[in-house]
Formats: sequence, C-alpha cells, structure tokens
Amino acid sequence: MNLIRDINPVTRILAVIALTTPLLISVDVVSAAIALAATIALSPLVGVSWRQLFRRGWPLLVIAPIASVSMALYGRPEGEVYFSFLLAQVTDNSLSLALAIGVRVLAVGLPVVVLISRLDPTDLGDGLAQVARLPERFVIGAVAGGRLVSLFRDDWSSMSRSRRARGIADQGRIRHFVTMAFGLLVLSLRRGAKLATAMEARGFGRRPDRTWARASTVGLVDATVILICLLISITAITVSIQTGYFRFLGT
Repeated sequence: MNLIRDINPVTRILAVIALTTPLLISVDVVSAAIALAATIALSPLVGVSWRQLFRRGWPLLVIAPIASVSMALYGRPEGEVYFSFLLAQVTDNSLSLALAIGVRVLAVGLPVVVLISRLDPTDLGDGLAQVARLPERFVIGAVAGGRLVSLFRDDWSSMSRSRRARGIADQGRIRHFVTMAFGLLVLSLRRGAKLATAMEARGFGRRPDRTWARASTVGLVDATVILICLLISITAITVSIQTGYFRFLGT
C-alpha cells in the first residue's frame, strides 16, 4: 500500500501545516507526545514504513537531544535547583521544558518526513501552478532549477576528473574548493542561460492559454488527509488542556 502517491503535493504541504501549527502554541510534553505517536502509528498507512521513517528521520533524533540539553541548562529556572554553574541552572521547570522540547522537535519534524516522502519536483510544480494558482513562470522556473540542482554532484565529479587529466593540481583543500566552486558557478550560469533560452523558445512563458501535460487535481483522499491531520493536532491540544499540561508558548 502506497497512499502517499495519491496525495497531491499541495495537500501534503497543507497537511503538514494543519498538523504542526497548532502544536506551536504550547510547550508541553502531552500534546507533542500524542502527535508524535499518531505520526508513527499512521506512517505505514501512507506508504512510509517505520524503517524508512527511522532512516530518513535520524537527523531529528540527533537534534532533539541537543535541544533538550540546552533547554535543561538554560531554561527558565523554577522549582527545585538540581545543578547550578555560572549561567547554567538545572531546575524542575528547565527539565520539564527540556523533555517537552525534545518530544516537540520530533512531533513537528517527523510529519514532514512522512508527508514529503518521495515528492517529485514536477508533480509539486504542477500542483503549485494548477491547484495553488501560483504564478506559472515562477513555478516552472523553480522546477527547472530544482531539476538542475541534482546535476551539481555530477558536474563537480566531471570537473575534478578533467583537472586531474590536465595535470592541474591545487595546493591545499581550501584553494581546491574555491577553484572548483567558481568553476561550478560559471558552468551553472551558462547552463541556466541556455535553459532559459530553450524554455522561452518552446513557449514556456506563454500567457494566458498555457496547457499542462499532466493535470493536478485534489479529491476525497486529499480532504481526508487534511482532516486527519487537523483531528490529530486538535486532539493533542485538547488532551493537553484537559490534563493540565497545556503551557502557552512564552509562559
């Protein structure tokens, strides 16, 4: 089952906003934990297995403890003091904030990993232009640029082999990086100019009767995904308020 392919790219972006934005009004572990548990439980239903979720979300597992430690040391000191050194103070309140921030980082980040999984730039461009009604020239240019970014690694490797074949050896890593980066910049500008000319010649900037090779539509699946994300975030905040853990951001 791979439901993620049936979800419009614009819907994925809106679903992430619907799920994560309500979580930003409170710094508590309950609402974040509920949203995190729901994300992990539902990810296989949209085609992202728990193994894939872990493989793609491991940077968040590194960032979350770092954010927690900094909050534990420098969060607002309240309650019993367990440790104090210069500006660092570990108290009941800072530990509570540290736990909430750690879980919150995962609760906000993992939905992005799930919903943006296998997002094709061309499909995203079609959705932004046809569904979100963004300016067509801007969207097409952004998609073309995104496609060219994937060529940077190949260009870097080709330039490196070419320089070695010509006997050009830079002394030092910094000098090598600067010369290679400048060469990549020149190559990118030339390629961008040729692409712009080719796109203009093929009528990519034509208005107002532009046609699209693939139609981008939204349907019942898209509405269901957004509704589920809203229900998760609303439930998380409601439970947090009912249990007394709700803590408005900044308080």
